[in-house]
Amino acid sequence: MVSTAAAALFAAPAFAQDAAPAAEDAAPVTDIVVTGSRIRRDASDETAPLNVVDSQTIADRGYISASEALNQLTSNSPMLNQADGSGEGSGSGQQFPNLFGLGAGRTLTLLNGRRMVTSSSGLGDAQVDANIIPLGLLERVEVVQGGGAAVYGSDAIAGVVNYVLKESFEGLELDGQNGISSRGDYHTYSLRGTAGKNFADGRGNVAIDLNYAQSPTLMFAARPLSALGRLTVSNPDDTGPSDGIPSVKELLDAHFWEFNANGILFNSPAPFTRFLTQSNGTPLQFDSSGNLVPYDPGTQVGIPFSSGGQGFAYRDLAGLRTGVQRFTGNLIAHYDLTDAITLRTELLYAHTEGTEIPQGQSRTILNYGTYAGPVIFTIDNPYLTDQAKATLSAARPAFAAGAPLFLSKYFNDLTPDNLQRYKTDTYRALLGVDGEFSAGSRNFYWSVSGSYARVDGSQRRWEVDNVKYANAIDAVLSGGQIVCGINADADAANDDASCAPINPFGNGNVSKAAQKYVSVRAGLDYRNEQTDFLATLGGDVVHLPGGTVKFSLAYEHRDEQVSYTPLAANRQGLFGGGTLEVAQSAGYNTDELSGELLIPLIDSAMNVPIVRMLEASAAGRLVDNSIAGKEQVWDLGLRWQPVDGVTLRVSRSRNFRAPTLAMLFAPTTTSLGSVGYDPCDADRINSGSNPSVRYANCLAAFTANANYGVEADGTNAGLSPAERLARFQDPAENFERATITSGGNANLRNEISDTFTYGIVLQPRFIPGLTISADRIEIDLKDGLSAFTTEDFTAACYDNTNPDPAVCNAFSRIASSDGVSPGGTILAGTTTTFNAGVVKYRGEVYAIDYTFEPGRIGAFHLGVNATHNTLLTSSVTGENYIRTDNTYEKPTWEGRFNLDWTKGPVRLSYQAYYLDKTRAAYDATIETNPNPLLDSNLTHSISAQVEAGRITFRAGIDNFTDEAPSYPQIAYGDILGRRFWIGAKLKM
Repeated sequence: MVSTAAAALFAAPAFAQDAAPAAEDAAPVTDIVVTGSRIRRDASDETAPLNVVDSQTIADRGYISASEALNQLTSNSPMLNQADGSGEGSGSGQQFPNLFGLGAGRTLTLLNGRRMVTSSSGLGDAQVDANIIPLGLLERVEVVQGGGAAVYGSDAIAGVVNYVLKESFEGLELDGQNGISSRGDYHTYSLRGTAGKNFADGRGNVAIDLNYAQSPTLMFAARPLSALGRLTVSNPDDTGPSDGIPSVKELLDAHFWEFNANGILFNSPAPFTRFLTQSNGTPLQFDSSGNLVPYDPGTQVGIPFSSGGQGFAYRDLAGLRTGVQRFTGNLIAHYDLTDAITLRTELLYAHTEGTEIPQGQSRTILNYGTYAGPVIFTIDNPYLTDQAKATLSAARPAFAAGAPLFLSKYFNDLTPDNLQRYKTDTYRALLGVDGEFSAGSRNFYWSVSGSYARVDGSQRRWEVDNVKYANAIDAVLSGGQIVCGINADADAANDDASCAPINPFGNGNVSKAAQKYVSVRAGLDYRNEQTDFLATLGGDVVHLPGGTVKFSLAYEHRDEQVSYTPLAANRQGLFGGGTLEVAQSAGYNTDELSGELLIPLIDSAMNVPIVRMLEASAAGRLVDNSIAGKEQVWDLGLRWQPVDGVTLRVSRSRNFRAPTLAMLFAPTTTSLGSVGYDPCDADRINSGSNPSVRYANCLAAFTANANYGVEADGTNAGLSPAERLARFQDPAENFERATITSGGNANLRNEISDTFTYGIVLQPRFIPGLTISADRIEIDLKDGLSAFTTEDFTAACYDNTNPDPAVCNAFSRIASSDGVSPGGTILAGTTTTFNAGVVKYRGEVYAIDYTFEPGRIGAFHLGVNATHNTLLTSSVTGENYIRTDNTYEKPTWEGRFNLDWTKGPVRLSYQAYYLDKTRAAYDATIETNPNPLLDSNLTHSISAQVEAGRITFRAGIDNFTDEAPSYPQIAYGDILGRRFWIGAKLKM
């Protein structure tokens, strides 16, 4: 179930290292440690909203990873191994919680109340992959919504996710599950074994859990919506900002008309429209056998897209879903040395593999002049068939005399495969001792623990060695054999016996020998290490009329180390833009002291009017980070119960996030890349945080530079600045035309947030088993750690009425066409991190938890979890704000409804997931978007389980109505569609 803390914790066994299990037939109010505080307290005593996902929910829903359990919470932005349809990849397969959409680096992850080592590479945020959590020993997931840094330290901005393991486990469980979609794909499965045993007359327990699970890759063509190949391009029918005509239009079945896998012929590298054509004007391409056939470019809509045709399909740029395999092994044990002292240990190993389907190797006319430019060949190329020679010579007589032609193609076969592979091995060992003692009438508890954790990660892909490719693409005929030109010329010094020539004509004609010669293994290895020492002391301070004042003190010393080692090909710059990547290692340590007080001011025995209970809480933390310096954060809370069953709560806190080592010390590198976004591109000039200012600034730039927007052949030269701007398409948006310099910033500070929450909890005595909670959450973040990209610099420059010259100087444009790209194309850019970001969030979280048993028809459990997002605005620069509330990224309402029925050995479950009607962008209108509104989305899932002695059978259907995502966003709903799963668990 997804529930409020009180309902979940009172109905389930008490947890964590300090708690004893509650009897199944009772619901005692026991002081335990609940996420959000280290003070033992009644589970309902939290001042900030706390939600719980329990192990029963995981079984009911057929989840095979902890990330699926976290997606039960509507306050968490769903974690999906999924591409967004923009052409970018589907990612590494790692899944990180992201509360309220503030960014995964602003949600802290704990395991049994203690920090974990980050899973992401040394160049990423401090995040913990949910795939490493052992499901067999997972008791529940507790989520504090809003803050938590005063108790736990850095990163607890949006909240805290705490995976709570079972205190002890006895017996043997074997579990297996299989799943498949209604389309016969997306086959998932998991196998798990969990064993545990008490020993020494119950003073000790040891348990181990082994789990393997797998989910596959999936292509865009596998689902109707993603197969559409949809994008938007500039709309030539638009006449102005108030004509009711969108500035961009929808393009379906999008292709790149400039290249495909067989190869398209061009007379010259620029302008791009100079196809090599037959006498009837038909462009030419190779077929798979290397002969020339007509080429259909589709309906061209500028550079680089067309609708339809035989160009490279936009939907094939990346895979839809990353495949993930994971194995986890977890051991937990404890032994009571005395009645008051317990020794504990936790051992964790997790191996995860993510497989992403990225782009292949493009050698296209769009990248002329770079390593990824087109294949330039003459009639002497020995791989040309007689038909090809004759056809090419007829189409261009100069070719027969030795003039070159240009082949623009996308190689699927230059390397052994086009997969990107991510692997991580996570190790963690913890040893701790905790206990209790009394002094007079006061009770105290303490703990001391030390842990060491390490992540060894790698990223691997095949790339093409630039020098060897140049050797192999230069094929010549020598002695009746096709060989590399370097082995047939007069210079013996440049010979390479291993060189195997490449046949570029058609698809699939590159030999295995040529693949082996030009391919080079690229990627990186990284290691993250964490050594953590934690000591706590808590208990009673003084007895007041309203109750006992309780306290907790904690000291933590943590040492973090990261290393990042590019492979040899990366360090030597053998591929791509020739970037010489640099190995990196760095570390820091932090000493932190925290304290908490829980002060009962008034209780019911004092007979104060309209005050059944009044309680205050306070927490503070002093941080001394060896790099980021000193910080002080705090948390104040108040709970008031005016009458039985009604509790009002409020909290205010200051929280922080320290810069990661990568943000601080990433080495400076320069590489050729795409910029992703140019505000002055015709598709962008009427968008942004201030469209009128953007347009005016871009127009001023085009007025001051007469060659901006002018193509290589002089096209647009006679137009006005406004006309050139209206036609400007920056190829650097999508193709590697810009030189990007990136690196760390050693002057970064901690980012700071202020959080304010207030709410109400209703537990009416006349409706036993019902808990209703509603909480308002307000988060204001300043000095945000912002990754400034070239896109951010350009937006800050053009969207500002008085732009900072330093910001505008962080990028540059070519003054006039370089023979390929139009004047004004972005030439160079910068990527780094600054303390400049601002984020504001406003919203409410609601939860209903109701368990009831009407007569003899069985027991029902009703759960409702909803989030109302009223404001989410952010600025990378601190000046230009973008609102994402009331958009598909963060809709106004998100809700989950759960209904479970249990009678004897049978349990049935139903779940609905609702996404509100929303906008494509906060300010989207028909003027800026052909689909400004997205319909609401509602998916339904059902499951059942039956206990038959020692075996429990379960089965379910996810999204049983096969509801597609709301058009046109593939992530606004469930792109996978209807899926079936079946599983069984054997208890021994």
